[in-house]
Amino acid sequence: MGYAILCDDVIAGVGGRDNVISVIHCATRLRFKLKDNRRANIEELKKCAGIITVIESGGQFQVVIGSHVGEVYQLLVSRYFPENESINSGEESSEDAPKAKGFKALLNAAVDIISSIFAPLLGILVAAGLIKGVLILAVLFHWLDKASGTYKIIFAASDAAFFFMPILLGYTAGKKFGGNPLVTLVIGAALVHPSMIEIFNATQADPKLHFSFLGLPVTFINYSSTVIPVIFAAWFSCWLEKRFNRWLHASIKSFFTPFLCLTITLPATFLLIGPLATDLSLGLGRGYLWIWQLNPMIAGAVFGAMWQICVIFGLHWGLAPLMINNLMTRGIDTISPLVQPAVWAQSGATLGVLLRTRNAKLKSLAGPSFISSIFGITEPAIYGVNLPLKRPFIFGCIGGALGGAITGYYHGTAYAFGALGIFGFPSFISPNGIDGGFWGVVIGSLAAFLFAFISSWLYGVPDDQPVPPEKLRSLSST
Repeated sequence: MGYAILCDDVIAGVGGRDNVISVIHCATRLRFKLKDNRRANIEELKKCAGIITVIESGGQFQVVIGSHVGEVYQLLVSRYFPENESINSGEESSEDAPKAKGFKALLNAAVDIISSIFAPLLGILVAAGLIKGVLILAVLFHWLDKASGTYKIIFAASDAAFFFMPILLGYTAGKKFGGNPLVTLVIGAALVHPSMIEIFNATQADPKLHFSFLGLPVTFINYSSTVIPVIFAAWFSCWLEKRFNRWLHASIKSFFTPFLCLTITLPATFLLIGPLATDLSLGLGRGYLWIWQLNPMIAGAVFGAMWQICVIFGLHWGLAPLMINNLMTRGIDTISPLVQPAVWAQSGATLGVLLRTRNAKLKSLAGPSFISSIFGITEPAIYGVNLPLKRPFIFGCIGGALGGAITGYYHGTAYAFGALGIFGFPSFISPNGIDGGFWGVVIGSLAAFLFAFISSWLYGVPDDQPVPPEKLRSLSST
């Protein structure tokens, strides 16, 4: 019932049920797209028990709840939108609502699309990455044999989400673009169909072997584990679907629209969309690699310093597809190791405040926030402790830069998509064994933690002044 009251407060605060176009959730936030943001009452929402803070960013109205946001989301949907599995009315914002222009509009649209498509998959991808890391450890310590049935079954559980990534993204992209997600799911499934992979392997083995579609040459690509091609294909399919639904009679569009979308989109994807999107994927990976190779220490310092600032505005989602794309195209990623110390820096800063302050209210917030942060969820620590006090947050960003630079120096590398925080370390272990890159991540994270902890303990709470009551009121129940 406590969540029911929270849901009522949230819906009232965002301007009512009829002001909601869509709502999704990520690890800690309810992410609303509203018809008119002016109808929402940010200050009243911030005062509600159970709400950490409220942010407008990336074209979304974000209500930060905490790690239990999934339970709140499920109750909110069943309570206010029982007819919909996910809320997406397809309505646009009211015409008189202010709209962003230029670069800001482009940034808002990009963040909205990325977070909506990838947020539903975050939990399962992190779980799969964690299983991969555990399997690497099990093989290194000879607990499991790669040839054993036990290993193969567990490996299938860890690898399925990544191998069939186009299917998962096809579904979430279809929902985001306002089409039938089952149609776009089938498009993703077709991209990784065994017959398509078989043809790809055949063309790789025999370069003289060629295939065509209605006389047009087809370049077959292995789309398993890819990210960008299916998103473009899903957008195109949804674009077609909306037009066919307007043109076709109601008696036939329920089956004729999917028929037309599939028969048009799939050839277009194999002929044009897929190859172009694959080149874009490879280009993004190579572009980031070029920047990182210029100076890994500088790259680490920049990413480490900026990561938690991006988290504040929800912009860190813009890097998640790049991390996944790096893993899918190159088999490794160097972004997540650089930002791992940033998480530990905010954790250290929170611990410093916890041990230094004599303010009972602040101490009661810092304890749970510290525990949450070591598992990679830093929003409670940022909004509830470090950011209101300012100095601890700054020390956390400096510590993140220091740790990121150390990690970059040792060329820290991720071999699986994993969580940040304590469960992230297995993803930095090479299949060939624990190497200098892994120890670089460990040392960088430890340095970031200690710097932020000591700095915050010494200078984070000057004269132990209490945090202003209005900054703690909304957090008293978390």
